[in-house]
Amino acid sequence: MTLDLDGCSDGELAALALGGRQAAYGELMRRHRDAVFRLLRGHTGDADAAVDLTQQGFIAAFAALRSYDGARPFRLWIARIAINKAHDWNRRRAVRRLLTFARPIDEAVGVADPGIPADVQIDDRRALERTMRAIATLPVNLRDVLVLRTIEGMSQAESAAVLAISEKAVETRLYRARAKLMEMLRD
Repeated sequence: MTLDLDGCSDGELAALALGGRQAAYGELMRRHRDAVFRLLRGHTGDADAAVDLTQQGFIAAFAALRSYDGARPFRLWIARIAINKAHDWNRRRAVRRLLTFARPIDEAVGVADPGIPADVQIDDRRALERTMRAIATLPVNLRDVLVLRTIEGMSQAESAAVLAISEKAVETRLYRARAKLMEMLRD
């Protein structure tokens, strides 16, 4: 008899995974990998790094699955792990920049959509890249809140839980992050 994993809660999947059910690991990853990727893409401004960090985040999460409280949302738990991975990546990146003068390879340009004129696509892509670079340069406390609330669409309460701060602090940081981002993009 096979268990329908689609009907299981995240807590039940975690328990099944800890019991040796490989498919439960896969289902947890399937449910949450896109959100984790978006969160990390928002933090790093780099899609390739976000893919690597998503993988690292799930590896770390599955290694620490015993510490997950099945009564709490898995989404918030994995988001905290992903944010920690992004912070580690940013620290390593800063050290590398200090030690070398190498520049990262530019991302490959995507295939053009025949329905949208190429010049509009290029302008939109540049604006998006500029915005993502600006977000990536925000102070960590502001970037965390901005990415969780704006890109991930988490509620104020969920963001506060992930970051272990008050809801009022989330509100204040989001206001400051948006103001700073607008200032950066205006220049």
